[in-house]
Amino acid sequence: MTHPRQFDLICFDWDGTLFDSTAIIVRSIQQAVVDVGGARPSDEAAAWVIGIALAPALAHAAPDVPSEKYPELAARYRHHYVARQRDISLFEGILPMLDELKQRHHWLAVATGKSRRGLDEALASRQLEGVFDGSRTADETAGKPNPRMLHELMREFGVEPERTLMIGDTTHDLQMALNAGCASVGVGYGAHQSGEFNALRPRYIASSVAELRRWLNESA
Repeated sequence: MTHPRQFDLICFDWDGTLFDSTAIIVRSIQQAVVDVGGARPSDEAAAWVIGIALAPALAHAAPDVPSEKYPELAARYRHHYVARQRDISLFEGILPMLDELKQRHHWLAVATGKSRRGLDEALASRQLEGVFDGSRTADETAGKPNPRMLHELMREFGVEPERTLMIGDTTHDLQMALNAGCASVGVGYGAHQSGEFNALRPRYIASSVAELRRWLNESA
């Protein structure tokens, strides 16, 4: 290795960090809210909730929708998302970056606000077979920024917080890392504006996958 390894466990958010899905999630949220009679949320309001668990995300994006309609709202969101999910792919450069990290013997994990079912469907792709060593989802632990999913992953691999890095595209990801005592890196090509990240003390903010790959190679 050219550089000493700083982190044993590297955890990635999924949507907007590895997967180019932000625009489709935003449109699916907006259409679901309209379907149940709510006012269409702005792009910014819909994007802000990406990364947290589905139920609180939809409730935040649709404050005028009564709680008794939340199950219908969630069903409509899934309908619109599933109809578009074949159009979603990994960001260009993600697979080579992950391969380099595997060659350096980092443990790689996913910590996501997706459901277990949704993540397993995404991970079923042959190109991702054997890439990730572990994963946690919001529905089996707790939604971000609760640190529970990171705590569970650290226990699973026997890694201390100072040897764990969380990478994500939202303030929810970086706040979760801060709550867990872990280092973080923000990516500015996803759901949240990178200017929102500084208060959460990330080690680095990458504006592209290429920048993220370079930083990880030099500093992780």
